[in-house]
Amino acid sequence: MTEGFEAQVSEAQIAVHWREEEYYYPPATFIAQANAADPAIFERFSEKNFPECFREYADLLSWDSYWHTTLDTSNAPFWKWFVGGKLNASYNCVDRHLETSANKAAIIWVPEPESADPVAITYRELYRQVNEFAALLRDFAGVKVGDRVTFHMPMVPELAVAMLACARLGVIHSQVFGGFSGPACGHRIADSGSTILVTMDGYYRSGELIDHKVKADEAVEAARAEGQEVDKVLVFRRHQGQYASKAPMVEGRDFFVDDLLGNYRGHVVAPVSMPAEAPLFLMYTSGTTGRPKGCQHSTGGYLAYVAGTSKYYQDIHPNDTYWCMADIGWITGHSYIVYGPLALGTTTVIYEGVPNYPDAGRPWRIAERLGVNIFHTSPTAIRMLRKVGPEEPKKYNYRFKHMTTVGEPIEPEVWRWYYSEVGKGQAAIVDTWWQTENGGFLGSTLPALKPMKPGSCGPGVIGIYPVIWDEDGNEAEAGSGKAGNICIRNPWPGIFETIWGQPERFVQTYYEKYNKDPGSKDWRDWPYFAGDGAVKAADGYYRILGRVDDVINVAGHRLGTKELESAALTVPEIAEAAAVPVFDEIRGRAVEMYVSLKPGFSAGKPIEDKVVAAIETEIGKIARPKNVWIVPDMPKTRSGKIMRRVIAAVSNFADVGDVTTLANPEIVEDIRHHVQSEKVARDDVPRQLTAQEEAEIKAFGAAE
Repeated sequence: MTEGFEAQVSEAQIAVHWREEEYYYPPATFIAQANAADPAIFERFSEKNFPECFREYADLLSWDSYWHTTLDTSNAPFWKWFVGGKLNASYNCVDRHLETSANKAAIIWVPEPESADPVAITYRELYRQVNEFAALLRDFAGVKVGDRVTFHMPMVPELAVAMLACARLGVIHSQVFGGFSGPACGHRIADSGSTILVTMDGYYRSGELIDHKVKADEAVEAARAEGQEVDKVLVFRRHQGQYASKAPMVEGRDFFVDDLLGNYRGHVVAPVSMPAEAPLFLMYTSGTTGRPKGCQHSTGGYLAYVAGTSKYYQDIHPNDTYWCMADIGWITGHSYIVYGPLALGTTTVIYEGVPNYPDAGRPWRIAERLGVNIFHTSPTAIRMLRKVGPEEPKKYNYRFKHMTTVGEPIEPEVWRWYYSEVGKGQAAIVDTWWQTENGGFLGSTLPALKPMKPGSCGPGVIGIYPVIWDEDGNEAEAGSGKAGNICIRNPWPGIFETIWGQPERFVQTYYEKYNKDPGSKDWRDWPYFAGDGAVKAADGYYRILGRVDDVINVAGHRLGTKELESAALTVPEIAEAAAVPVFDEIRGRAVEMYVSLKPGFSAGKPIEDKVVAAIETEIGKIARPKNVWIVPDMPKTRSGKIMRRVIAAVSNFADVGDVTTLANPEIVEDIRHHVQSEKVARDDVPRQLTAQEEAEIKAFGAAE
């Protein structure tokens, strides 16, 4: 990295200007019924009461034996919470509700085809299904405590059942987002050392029954190529007695779950009492290097944290009907579709399909029909529904008391539409900031006690003490307008325990940057580096500015530039590849790929199409690039590194900055002319970037 570039980045981070937004206050009816309506909660969770304050979250759970140490820092920064305590997550989400709520709906599943009725699964029925599948996993698949089982499942109730069945057995589950490709699933199988894959034959997406089982065969092959054999593939059927896939069932390896379950009818499996620090699941996320990071989440600390944040920040009561319109394949779905809501004994809605099928009124029809009163979704879904159906919400007679937004920052204009149209001006909104690694919310307003401010997540949540530091560890003061790296000064129960099989990477990625004493066992010496930029207003509210590393956040899904580029490089004609973010009206960010060719090949649409296909095959359709640009060469430093921030600036019609120190500065103008003239011809010119967005583009690639 050149000195000139370093100077530019720090300048870009200094002044982030925007109009301070007005406050919105929750209605009195919401405050009157809120779980957290007494300001004394802030005192209870203040730093002087840390870490014992989190006993309040742990006390929401049923423990088999109580813990003796709330926070064990003896192997910092590998924190252990509620040490000595034992519990079972499946028991906490299912069994303990049977006494009072056996006949209440635990899950309401909404199939995508609107002609199909919603399916209600009571807590009693959920108990039966979880026990039977746990018996199958234990007795047929042969899994035992500590084994890993990989799921590659769509949004069906069988996924929640499978998660809870694994938890019942003390088996670690690893769900791969259903939209990811077979090879992407295979890499995660190999990394986790999993021998069992649970999948489904097909599912509905935009009105079409998608063949999903075909991906299982690709996943098994990809895992085998990395030395990991899959012994059994358990296949749920989307329609009983039918098969939605063209992929043959492999004799001795592939089994239909419904054919096997008859052998386990009525079986009851005693929940295994697990130490609080035992792993509950792995959730893979993209990093700046190609190998995915398996975030290992604990049983006691994680479950306590999602239960506590669900109660206080989403205001979930047992009699609510709660719908998080996200995917269980991501951390949001684990924490706030399955574990948090079910730990609290509420009714959680699972929707199979896309929000705008068959039209943009679908979410509001579902909400009206089911009596949903808490709604939770992403800015991408909100932007899309605002674009295709801005008037739709007012046509339906539903009423949300509370709404959440998650996954990426939300623009104030989009927030206002969410508030006034979707929430009808009557709902409290929490704009939550957190990540896969964190287990649960880190930044948010407490809905009955703090006003909302469009575009800002709010202060740190209770028991979380954030700070913004520049690269040298100087604090960016509230109200200074200076941006920097948002860090959390303390551990919390939801924090992941390690990266599966990569403890050195865990320390290096999240803790090394601001640690002054590697031998310290004092939590104060180990601030958590989130990898996000932020700025703090005078009122203590944080505004999140996006990633400071080379990860592109597309529709709330984190995609690492390395895995995108590695996929492009599987195309034989490609010599070099670079992935950059481009601002997108609906998805927030989209991916654009720049590729250069090996000698003897000529540019053309067939090669562009091959790059797109390779990315869809290796990662999934979620990563499909908006454009592929074939260029004669990449702008590079004298040491040969591709300068991604330069091509990111080209894609976004931003200032490319000083390129005189590059090894090949003349190439920049060639690329700019080619790409921008083509975009103008396609009517694909982005809007004028804000100062904040300009800063993000200038900083892109700085992780290199």
